[in-house]
Amino acid sequence: MNPNDNIREQILQYFYDRNAAATSRTGKKGSAAKISDVKRELKQRHALKQPQVMSNLTYLIDNGWVKTFDITKTVNVGRGTVPSTTTFYEITARGIDRIEGGSQFEPRPRYAGISITATGRNIITLGDGNVLNTEYTDLHRALDDLKAAITSNSTLDEFQKLGCAVDVESIKDQLAKPEPSRAVIKQLWSALENLATVEGLAAAVGRASELLAPLLV
Repeated sequence: MNPNDNIREQILQYFYDRNAAATSRTGKKGSAAKISDVKRELKQRHALKQPQVMSNLTYLIDNGWVKTFDITKTVNVGRGTVPSTTTFYEITARGIDRIEGGSQFEPRPRYAGISITATGRNIITLGDGNVLNTEYTDLHRALDDLKAAITSNSTLDEFQKLGCAVDVESIKDQLAKPEPSRAVIKQLWSALENLATVEGLAAAVGRASELLAPLLV
């Protein structure tokens, strides 16, 4: 497993907890925080070093789990004034759904008109509109992480990224079925598992492969 994944989970959980306890958007009890506060509090909570926070926070921002916004104020300097901008960091709806497992309020349900609760199975609806049996929750998360690693990879070209991302989503769609097609999953994974040789993707491919194993036999 990618050792950075544990740090990313800690950072995302920090922003989730902050949002859950917030009484305002900014300030001491705000859902959003300045980077100085983020670094200090993550050091206190998990003994994370500043490079660990910044590198993994950048990853979370690039993949839509955390967002930033700026607030500009006018500051008096001598006889004049100058603008002063502060950047705040805050968890996104996607980040919240990752921790909570989705919500009925997600904007575009992929399976509208189908009563998921009537299937008699332990099914959940995720924030991206996918539905799946809860036994595949870890696998679904690993596939999300693999897709994020693919789309942010600098070695693959855009056509390769698109093709691989579609294959990952197709596997996730199989997990929505009462009985996922092992043949389809094997075919899709046969192309994706070759990504293990691409720099920066081995860990994500390995994690997904481990969880997919029961469906590949």
